[in-house]
Amino acid sequence: MVRTAIRLFGSCLMLSIFICSSGCSKREKVVKLSQLESKEFAVPTGTAADKLVLSRFPNAKFKYFNSVLDAALAVNAGKADAAAYDEPILKNIAAKNSGLTVLPEMLTKDNYGFAVPLNRKDLKNAIDQVVSELRTSGKYEAMLQRWLPKSGNPAAMPAIPADGTKGVLKLGTSAVTEPFSFVDGSHAVVGLDIEIAALVARKLDMKLEVVNMEFGSMIPALISGKVDMIAACITITEERAKKVLFSEPYYTGGIAALVKE
Repeated sequence: MVRTAIRLFGSCLMLSIFICSSGCSKREKVVKLSQLESKEFAVPTGTAADKLVLSRFPNAKFKYFNSVLDAALAVNAGKADAAAYDEPILKNIAAKNSGLTVLPEMLTKDNYGFAVPLNRKDLKNAIDQVVSELRTSGKYEAMLQRWLPKSGNPAAMPAIPADGTKGVLKLGTSAVTEPFSFVDGSHAVVGLDIEIAALVARKLDMKLEVVNMEFGSMIPALISGKVDMIAACITITEERAKKVLFSEPYYTGGIAALVKE
């Protein structure tokens, strides 16, 4: 009986060693972007994150996950060396999950902006004026600290009067891009983009109406006139600029790498 137990223990021990050696190898501690050459990245399925990583690291390997949060948690569990996605969204995840950090050097550098129809230069100018006034007054930095704290959840969105008398300003957004646009605990769509849009509506003496939709539906909705402007961490690109008119950039980010701290 004792010998049987010893043999069984030995078999289990060997099996554990085999499993660990085949799937639990210790990953190198990453402190700079250059270390990620040929490493394994966790990325959300259906995004361009993998292609953007390959533009910097042609030998990179990938694991795919249903969401950016799942990709980040995989890094924390040692299942990948880094997660790649939009820098502010990764910062938001790192602030709420101890043991994770975003490397300061990014894989790509991108500007984010609001988009309006090609014939609405007046609305573009209003957005640009609001952002310029926020920067000049110092309120923009306070907004960033509120929406992108170093640790914890974003602070509550401030109340902005919505009693405009000159009609309704419709904002199309995809509320899955925290902290730019997301659904809070009270089921309201909030975020940095929503706050800026509310300030634009106030400037125009209009009421803001937020229309939540799939990210891929935003530009078609804007072109068809279903909404007046769109925003949800949208990267300004030459291809998109052929179809819509972008505001001046209000945030510079890009594709970043999230690693274990």
